[in-house]
Amino acid sequence: METQFIAHESTFLRAAGNLFGDPAWDMLLDLTAARAEHTRVSVTLLCIASGVPPTTALRWIGQMTEAGLFQRVEDEADRRRAFVALTDKASDAMARYFAELGTGAARLV
Repeated sequence: METQFIAHESTFLRAAGNLFGDPAWDMLLDLTAARAEHTRVSVTLLCIASGVPPTTALRWIGQMTEAGLFQRVEDEADRRRAFVALTDKASDAMARYFAELGTGAARLV
């Protein structure tokens, strides 16, 4: 059972390249949930959600932004703060991943 889920995850991860370690996956999940809930995630909150030191999280955010998966959005009300969101490319990839995961889970029941 678990093998099928691992295969889906590894396929998604390989397709996206070598960017995905645990902090990146945690960030992707957090931003996916935020998009589904129509909420914004600040850089600070995303660093906390990653579970790694802030410098490491900021490096991952930079890499994911350069890869076209994250986008930074400046806060209009407070220029000291910025938000991070999934790009449409990343959102589509996550939606496909979860759709495949759901299909696999349905077959197991």
